[in-house]
Amino acid sequence: MVTGLNHITLAVKDLDLSFRFYTELLYLRPVARWYKGAYLMAGSLWVCLTLDSETRPAPLPEYTHTAFTVPLDQFEETVRRLNDASVPTWQQNHSPGKSFYFLDPNGHKLEIHASDLASRLESLKEKPPRDLVLFS
Repeated sequence: MVTGLNHITLAVKDLDLSFRFYTELLYLRPVARWYKGAYLMAGSLWVCLTLDSETRPAPLPEYTHTAFTVPLDQFEETVRRLNDASVPTWQQNHSPGKSFYFLDPNGHKLEIHASDLASRLESLKEKPPRDLVLFS
């Protein structure tokens, strides 16, 4: 039985650049670093950066992405910091709540989000999409 998300591993082509991106722009907390990787903490989530020569050359065309929680009172400051660093975006926010969609230096699609599942479910109830089924 799965009880939670253990960690996320991201392949990176430049460990120094990626380490700086995640620690200086997103404020993930560094825990360990070595010549081919690093462990960072995003709240209680463990993020592994691993040097990989097969890292994608560009973002994947699909919607799959990783979303990080940002407190509402820090959302605008985080967006400003990313914009000031000229971090590319990959879509505008079309969903309820504050979201900002951007790319890391390796083309991984990321999001910062200042809301939670309960809020998202409430918005679904207010304007239900076709065939919506809510499980308790």
